[in-house]
Amino acid sequence: MKYYIIAGEASGDLYGSRLITEIKSLDKNAEIRFWGGDKMILSGGTNVKHISELAFMGFYEVIKNLDKIFSNISFCKKDILAFNPDKIIYIDYPGFNLRICDWAKKKGFNNYFYISPQIWAWKEGRIKKIKRSVDKLYVIFPFEKKYYNEKHNMDTFYFGHPLIEAISSHKINNSFLSENNIPNNKPVIAFLPGSRTQEIKTMLPIFLSIISDYPNYNFVIAGVNNVDPKLYNLTAYSNLFIIYNKTYDLLTNSFAAIVTSGTASLECSLFKVPQLVCYKTSFVSFLIGKLFVKIRHISLVNIILEKDIIKELIQDDLNKKNLTYEFNKLCKEEKRLKIIQEYSKIYDLLSVKDTTKKIASSIFS
Repeated sequence: MKYYIIAGEASGDLYGSRLITEIKSLDKNAEIRFWGGDKMILSGGTNVKHISELAFMGFYEVIKNLDKIFSNISFCKKDILAFNPDKIIYIDYPGFNLRICDWAKKKGFNNYFYISPQIWAWKEGRIKKIKRSVDKLYVIFPFEKKYYNEKHNMDTFYFGHPLIEAISSHKINNSFLSENNIPNNKPVIAFLPGSRTQEIKTMLPIFLSIISDYPNYNFVIAGVNNVDPKLYNLTAYSNLFIIYNKTYDLLTNSFAAIVTSGTASLECSLFKVPQLVCYKTSFVSFLIGKLFVKIRHISLVNIILEKDIIKELIQDDLNKKNLTYEFNKLCKEEKRLKIIQEYSKIYDLLSVKDTTKKIASSIFS
């Protein structure tokens, strides 16, 4: 069969790469065409657009790039028609993917949405489009299945969270620090500033502002290759390092982390790394978000556990003074133990055997 997969962000690239591998094991004649990143490219198939061309953060940033977004939508439609896939798989990236999904259903294509849109957080009106255009919807949190079923009378598929098996299969590299010329004489603090240009531009300078106050720690930036490397060309510190595309190795060796809101927060919890979650966007985007977002938390840890476990520094609260204060608290043993104890509950909630294999089987059947 022919499969067309659309992922627009780093997390989608990870999930997509594992899905491609499972699809190819089930369907020896699979022909796969996709929008994705380096991980999906390594898994095989034909890459149409790289995620580095696709990810925009915030309402204002999306508006500024509307011409490019609409151009991508138009190109995607033409590419789908030319490829004529048996099945289209959408991985998260809802603003773009739901547009294509709705169009594709009208054209008679079979639609599979993997990583359901988070309409429980905002834009609940999208449920109408989801119901009319999605053939199978795959959710990654237990509460989402209940939400769609009870509130919207819609059946979904829950096979666990794919991040669990991705992390479980990660091989520990005990030589990571020495291989990357990072001294092992100080605790490591991981900076995870995001995978999108706008995120890194906004968040990283604030993260870096505290380094000079902590000479007894080594700070390591988790860099990504899908952005301009000049974004990381910042003031040098003797205890600041950068590694690329080795986030899991970094977290395995980290004492604590400062993280941009998103999948990274969940990754830290699964590696049992105490964290601070931060988020800042343009003033206009923040105001619009305040009007429409319906949830109290931005950290996936807090959302899943439905309580304040991880400190969140949002918008104006994210500054050097507050970051320093919260970082000092995070490094205290009592605080760290409390956070790590709560992390174990997340694993129990999200762990299901053979998550991606079950999703691939459901799509293939």
